[in-house]
Amino acid sequence: MRCLIIDHVSPRIEPALKEYGIEVDYKILPTTQELMEIIEPYDLLVMRVDPFIDKKMLDACKNLKAICVCAAGLNHIDVKYAEEKGLSVFSAPGVNYNAVAELTILKMLDLSRRTTAANEEVKVRKVWDKYKWVGSELRGKTLGIAGFGKIGRRVAELAQAFGMTVVAYDPYVTAEQGAAQGVEMLSIDELLRRSDFISKHVPLTAETKNLISFPQLEQMKDGAMIISMGRGGILDEEAAYHGLKSGKLGGVSVDVMSAELSTGGLTDSAGFDSPLFELDNFIVSPHIGGSTFEAIDEIGELIVSKVAEKFGLGG
Repeated sequence: MRCLIIDHVSPRIEPALKEYGIEVDYKILPTTQELMEIIEPYDLLVMRVDPFIDKKMLDACKNLKAICVCAAGLNHIDVKYAEEKGLSVFSAPGVNYNAVAELTILKMLDLSRRTTAANEEVKVRKVWDKYKWVGSELRGKTLGIAGFGKIGRRVAELAQAFGMTVVAYDPYVTAEQGAAQGVEMLSIDELLRRSDFISKHVPLTAETKNLISFPQLEQMKDGAMIISMGRGGILDEEAAYHGLKSGKLGGVSVDVMSAELSTGGLTDSAGFDSPLFELDNFIVSPHIGGSTFEAIDEIGELIVSKVAEKFGLGG
């Protein structure tokens, strides 16, 4: 069998696959056209979220038997068509839950204490003004979590350690399940009305696209802050811009943006812009929620085990 790795993944994957007699090649972050031109001989494709794997791409995968995604989401793959062609699609949902949860808390602290802006003022503008940067504490605030899966539950646990009240929205979680973790389950509308911080941890689907948009902003507390994790497109970025400009929102920090998949995926050092970038109370990181050494290696080990199980490799 032959495997093509097209993204920066755990270094444990290659030697583990080779132990099973699988030949491993690399083509890091190819364009869609480049991947279509080289994919035909391979049995396995190991990737993260770039490029988009659509029907045209899948039709070029003449010998492919499995797509191994070293991430949780699969909205960048036409999974239904892949399965119709007999391809298995593996991913690693929930494995990086702690890494994403810790970054979520970091973003809440950053918005509350404005450390990113303070850092820029000192290092770039050479201004030392300790009286300007008076922030707020997380203690005593209410955090509303949209999506109470493994990541959302870990965020709740960490937030409670800061003395926050946590409420959550998830149509697939019962009130009893939430109460077991000290979390009140609410409708999305009630969550928006009660929360000082709103953090989203839901997949991007037809139901969750623009889950937070103009009508939802109107329901929020003045000065509420939004943390956007998961996938771009769940937070309506135009609404977020107007909310920040008007002062309705106190801050927005995102790890994902809709432009990530606007042209089939952003690769390393890709350039794009947004009106949000002009705002001091908007903070962005380039989709690094699961990017810790620990999480990357755990995902790699899971992917290899799924390949071994699928193809009956090893003892």
